[in-house]
Amino acid sequence: MDADKDVHTIGRRVRQIRRARGKSLRVVAGLAGMSKSELSRIERGETALDRHSEIVALAEVLQVAPSELIRVEVPAPGNGDADTAIEAVRRALMAINHRLPGGQVLPVEALRAKVATVMDEHWRCDKPGDVGAALATLMRDLHSSIAAGKDVAELLDLTILLHTQVTVGWLRVAGASWDLRWQAAALAHDAAQRLDTPTALGIALWGGFYVTYASGASDLALAALDAVTVPTNTPESMQLAGTLALCRSLLAVVDSRPQNVEAPFQQAVELAERTGEGNAYGMAFGPTTVGLWRMFSLLEAHDYEQAVRIGDGLHPEVYLPRLVQADYWADYGRALARVRGRRDDAIAAFQRSEEISPHRLCRDPLTKDVIAELLVRSRRDSVSRELRRMAYRAGLPV
Repeated sequence: MDADKDVHTIGRRVRQIRRARGKSLRVVAGLAGMSKSELSRIERGETALDRHSEIVALAEVLQVAPSELIRVEVPAPGNGDADTAIEAVRRALMAINHRLPGGQVLPVEALRAKVATVMDEHWRCDKPGDVGAALATLMRDLHSSIAAGKDVAELLDLTILLHTQVTVGWLRVAGASWDLRWQAAALAHDAAQRLDTPTALGIALWGGFYVTYASGASDLALAALDAVTVPTNTPESMQLAGTLALCRSLLAVVDSRPQNVEAPFQQAVELAERTGEGNAYGMAFGPTTVGLWRMFSLLEAHDYEQAVRIGDGLHPEVYLPRLVQADYWADYGRALARVRGRRDDAIAAFQRSEEISPHRLCRDPLTKDVIAELLVRSRRDSVSRELRRMAYRAGLPV
């Protein structure tokens, strides 16, 4: 794990690029707003680099896109089907963007049923390769049907739903590049602009939010949030407005604007109290999701003990889809890993996430970096068999 050619963590990738740029640890650390010792620990894999704000800061100093820092090898076993499906989705996106989708023209009722099926399979964490293959075909059929000019408004609604709820999310779970996720989000945005309703625009905004802010375009994410006002006159619109309020609060955390964090978060809390647990537009908005976002925001703020306290009180298995449960256990594990004496609990949380969605764990660079940190720290003592096996499945050298 000492050779720079074996890049398995974000920190190693940072070191590789820093050396290629001919920049010293002290200079890069200072410009990124961290200490030299902290950056050194990150590069050695002793501290995970799992804060988006720090990833963006280092990317700016090293003059690369944030996606370049988190682009590490994934030689984990059993990835073949997902890789093949990613290529199928990539080709479908290229064809659609060239206005040559090459699919079948189908009735809107048939397409609605297909979208519901692939969405359900995705949220249940069925085999990613199978879901991706079905998704690639459905994308072509849906956009071919739009081009045919019949039932366009209904088909545009389905397009927004498919790309925000399945395409962008599936590409994340499968470990696809950010450019593909952005292409999918852009298709949803284009469809929303054609419909030009607050609901359509809000759903599309949410679908591309993560890719926008995590790629360093926080100003664009904020401008997009400012440009959409969702009414709160129905349970569904309240859930959408609450989700966008959570986006605004998290963005303030990422941007280090603490004075702008609480107001939108409290708006989301109040809306969740009114709606209860819901799933309008597949967003799973409600008190449990609000707690999950709070935990994620505290992780970004390095307040790990409070993140654990929030996580302790959540019961995602009761209210949330399996895919969101996998996200909860991964983020809860990240928090536990940073609290003294909770290493075994962190490993158990990561195992729960992996049981639900193996690809979600082994292909998420932030989670992998924390597992690598646990592995490095554990080598000082004894490494548990469970941690070794998990690290192996995530493609980390053990």
